[in-house]
Amino acid sequence: MKGIDEPVYITQPLLPDLDSLQNEIKEIFESKWVTNHGIKHNLFENKLKTVLKVNNISVFNNGTIALLTAFKALNLSAGSEVITTPFTFPATPHSISWNGLKPVFCDINPETMTINADKIEDLITPETSAILPVHVYGFPCDVKKIDKIAEKYDLKVIYDCAHAFSTEIDGRGIGGFGDISVFSFHATKLFNTIEGGCLAYNDDNLVEKIYNLRNFGIKNEEEVVDIGINGKMNEIQASIGLLNLELFKEEQLKRMEVKKVYTDKLSKIKYINIPKMPENTTDSLQYFPIVIEEDFPLSRNQIYDEFKKYNIFTRKYFYPICSDYENYKNLQSSTADNLPVANNLKNKILCLPLYGDLDKKNVMNICDLLKTFLNLK
Repeated sequence: MKGIDEPVYITQPLLPDLDSLQNEIKEIFESKWVTNHGIKHNLFENKLKTVLKVNNISVFNNGTIALLTAFKALNLSAGSEVITTPFTFPATPHSISWNGLKPVFCDINPETMTINADKIEDLITPETSAILPVHVYGFPCDVKKIDKIAEKYDLKVIYDCAHAFSTEIDGRGIGGFGDISVFSFHATKLFNTIEGGCLAYNDDNLVEKIYNLRNFGIKNEEEVVDIGINGKMNEIQASIGLLNLELFKEEQLKRMEVKKVYTDKLSKIKYINIPKMPENTTDSLQYFPIVIEEDFPLSRNQIYDEFKKYNIFTRKYFYPICSDYENYKNLQSSTADNLPVANNLKNKILCLPLYGDLDKKNVMNICDLLKTFLNLK
């Protein structure tokens, strides 16, 4: 089979029409208000409340700063432990460490690849202050069980929703669970503001605190009331967000069609499993992961390398897992015995290209290539 002429990458950013963006920028330039909680910024926050079905939204210049701020807002005890998953992006455990807290890794559920709620209680100690679960690939964590555990042990819960924009469980916005949920609006996400993110939360008492933390701790011209950071989103980012709010649903519909082709073709190939979204959950369509079983003629890494020969760029996501990182590998919770499922799946998961403008012919070519790999030794 011949390679694909133009490279096919794992994703492609959703971008608004240039004329529409120019009109937005013209308004910003005319107002001379380009950052510091401007008109576009405030409008964007209000519209996100409706889209995400949450009570409060605070937007940030990126998702990592938002996550760092979430920990500060909840006033966790210095040096305390936060239980999280190793099967995630580096920002998740790094945000714990940057706040002077200690990450404790919990194994994952083999079906959803999210933190295994049945394993959390075994890791709770008198030093535990919070849980940081991740809705991996948009698959929801067991939020009901996690929230019950948090209530039982008086723990805070920060959900990482970087992959779960617009996901709902039984019609409830996924950002409404736990104490705070964090969304990423990076260019690689379904919905983006080029760089950006937000905190979603129900507690009205957190609104002013997060507002101050996002702006250096400045309350007004004469009062600095907290040790804050510069997390403010500028007006151009907010404008891109406002425009992309009008586009992301159509992008999801296009991605759904791509997913249908993948699912139809790949479900017929031996030794390839497609994780299934729970019936009561809407699919954000952030990624399309497949599991390459050990009986497949090529390993996941070999398939990844073979695809590159054909100008197709998949992603070994997540590999390595966070417990393999230099800074975390010596933690007691990072041992292979503690994380058997995560260590198994890290060598089997492959994310295939998924974006609305992905040519169906290229999707078919990707599926056909996987079939040809069955005959390779």
